[in-house]
Amino acid sequence: MTKERNQIIPYNSELKEKARFLRKNSTLPEVILWQSIKDRALGVQFHRQVPMLQYIVDFYCHEIGLAIEIDGNSHDHQFLYDAKRQDKIEKYGVTFLRFTNQEVKSNIQEVLIVIEAKVKELLE
Repeated sequence: MTKERNQIIPYNSELKEKARFLRKNSTLPEVILWQSIKDRALGVQFHRQVPMLQYIVDFYCHEIGLAIEIDGNSHDHQFLYDAKRQDKIEKYGVTFLRFTNQEVKSNIQEVLIVIEAKVKELLE
């Protein structure tokens, strides 16, 4: 399935409450990244904790189909689950960027350079 601009990926409506809870209880790396990408700071609008299919992605831009995931300790033993989940969502044309908690906390400028480059690439 190819990505259309501003395509809404179907989701399980039961995830709305969980997504709201996650937005209200963000991790420190999520807060750090959000402060740098909110309000169209990179020229596109990102949303936090977005339900897609049976999953919730940390950040998503509908305009260009870009998902950003921040992987913390809870992801250390979930590599196969994360890969399967990402593969299912990528079938809708979504592009993923993944960063670790440590990358965001200790090197936010490098993280933003990578995100900015991907945004520019997807806008072309």
